[in-house]
Order: sequence, then C-alpha cells, then structure tokens
Amino acid sequence: MAQSARRVVTEVHDEPHLEGRRVTVRRLQALVEEKGDSAASVAADFDLDTADVYAALQYYHTHPDEMAAAERKRRQREAEARDSGAKSVAELRGEWSEGD
Repeated sequence: MAQSARRVVTEVHDEPHLEGRRVTVRRLQALVEEKGDSAASVAADFDLDTADVYAALQYYHTHPDEMAAAERKRRQREAEARDSGAKSVAELRGEWSEGD
C-alpha cells in the first residue's frame, strides 16, 4: 500500500484525481458510494491508503460545482466519440465475449 495520503489534483486528466495516479475522484466515489465497496477494499484494489479514498470522497462532496463540471465534460466527450462512430465499452465487451 501507499505510504502516505495523496492530495487531489487536476493538472493531468482535466478531472480531479489523486496526485501521481490516474484514478479519478469520481471513480473512487462511484465505487464506494454507488457500488457499495468499502473504502478499504477500494484502497487495496488501487494500491492506495484508505486515507486516499476518504480524501477523494471529501473532495467530491466539498467541490460539487467542480465535480458537476467534470461530469458534464466527460459526457460531452462520450457523445462526441459516439457521434464520430466510436464504440462504447459495452459494445466492445460484447464483441470480445462473442469471440470466445
């Protein structure tokens, strides 16, 4: 596991994420609060301290405008990709499983 809690930054992904990592605040929030995984299990899955997960959750809830803006941008990018003919992850998974 990580040695110390990471701070939340936005300079790489154009979306809040843990410093030095690609995992976004939104991803951690979804796993804990929507999927119901424990903070400890999410931390273990991403090789983080549990404090990192709680820092991400705190950031998510104390920056609602920033998180909403990031979600709007993500949805816009997805729509643009679909409009240009890109396949969704679900479509790709379906193609992959059909090839078995």
